Amino acid sequence: MYPNLYYAFKDLFGVEWSFLRIVNSFGFFVAISFILAAVILTKELKRKSKEGLLHPTDMQVMVGQPATAGEILLNFLFGFLFGYKLLGFFFMDKSATEDPQQFIFSSIGSWPAGIVLGLLFAFLKWYDKNKQKLPKPEKRTVRIWPHDRVGEITIIALVFGLIGAKVFDTLENWDRFVKDPSTILSVSGLTFYGGLICAAAAIWFYARKHKIGFWHLNDAAAPALMLSYGTGRIGCQVSGDGDWGIFNAAYRSLPEGGVATGTTEQFNQALQTHAAFFSSGSHGTEHAYFTKPGWLNFLPDWMFAYDFPHNVNDTGVPLANCVDAKYCNHLPVPVFPTSFYETLLCLVLFGLLWAFRKKLTIPGTLFALYLMVNGLERFVIEKIRVNEQISFLGFRPTQAEVISSLLFLSGLGLWIYLRKTYKGPRNPQPVKQE
Repeated sequence: MYPNLYYAFKDLFGVEWSFLRIVNSFGFFVAISFILAAVILTKELKRKSKEGLLHPTDMQVMVGQPATAGEILLNFLFGFLFGYKLLGFFFMDKSATEDPQQFIFSSIGSWPAGIVLGLLFAFLKWYDKNKQKLPKPEKRTVRIWPHDRVGEITIIALVFGLIGAKVFDTLENWDRFVKDPSTILSVSGLTFYGGLICAAAAIWFYARKHKIGFWHLNDAAAPALMLSYGTGRIGCQVSGDGDWGIFNAAYRSLPEGGVATGTTEQFNQALQTHAAFFSSGSHGTEHAYFTKPGWLNFLPDWMFAYDFPHNVNDTGVPLANCVDAKYCNHLPVPVFPTSFYETLLCLVLFGLLWAFRKKLTIPGTLFALYLMVNGLERFVIEKIRVNEQISFLGFRPTQAEVISSLLFLSGLGLWIYLRKTYKGPRNPQPVKQE
């Protein structure tokens, strides 16, 4: 496991660059997923614009104006924050930056670095606007296509997605939040569906404001959402953020890390040896006995059972011979690596959506298909995934099972509705883009 990029570079390349401790592995892959989503969304929006399905909007902007005091001040604040925290991480004493997450969310930082970088950002803004200054500022009409707005859409999705993911995770793990309210500031523990719902609502308002075809935007986003979800799950697997499955009693955890085949007796012995771990928190003892099928012998054992050594949450029991101050725990019994399974499933489903993106010509049907396969995928995974159960209509499902079921039903209902109300084939003419 690589809690942050420092451990990844140390293991893979043999270098120890302390500044990489500030880059959380989960956050790194979340950033990669947003970049990939933006690339795919841009590509699809351009295709739909060329086919005449999406149209540009004209807006008037003032050009040739010097930088305003507000713009200079805003850039100074951005620069100050970067310098105060990011540059401060390099310049400050190691005792203050040993825990990167705690440092980022604390009030500690480097004032000199913040002021210097803030002034630099302010100067660059003034200089850039001054180069474009005209003797007399003028108003010009600019034509903007939907794919030109992908940057704004991505930022909106990022901000509202993270807020929604954290809020839903807090509601899902309310007992944990009550015990330690500071967990709401942690970058670990994010619920995908919370992010999806909140980001979708924000983007709907944005699309309506800028007259972007809602169903065509959804169809363009469907493959991007599936790919980014799968990529984000790589971060869960690499960091070991707790998004794992139930115990697999057919394997056992080795003291120094790693797994080996085991027996039911060894599983019961592990329950007794590590009773304190199993009796605390929400770990439980739910398990299955699933050995590797003979026809899959060529696959490594960790694909069926993994102990998540050095996980970012420091969950589990101490690893033998581990001397690091942090991240020296692993699970006493290996679990199903459900985040890895989701990455594989999502890549397959991304390929499915990508293959059908030109064949489903009724606006909104590709997005409806995405809702169905996404809900089905998550519902299946929840059967072997550890999660808090809730009381719902006399049943005890997990929050994800409820939402994934609703997504599947919503997708199915949307599919039927769109196909019934569609008024016939359309033959959009390609539009010349300027």
